[in-house]
Amino acid sequence: MKLSDVIASVGVTLLLIAFFLNLRKILSTDSVAYSVLNIVGAGLCGLSSYMISFYPFVILEGVWVSVAIVSLFRKRST
Repeated sequence: MKLSDVIASVGVTLLLIAFFLNLRKILSTDSVAYSVLNIVGAGLCGLSSYMISFYPFVILEGVWVSVAIVSLFRKRST
């Protein structure tokens, strides 16, 4: 397994954990933990996509990270 595969696997796992915990009502979309899981997970997925030169997914994950960061800062400022 390549390094990019390992990084992608960890990133996807974090995104799925956030999704699962939200569905089970353990984490709300307003929680800091939910945003952090999304930031780190999407960031790792974006990094792995960059490593294999799959740029459409790099853009998707970059937007995902950006939205999660904005959401995190809005939570902290209120």
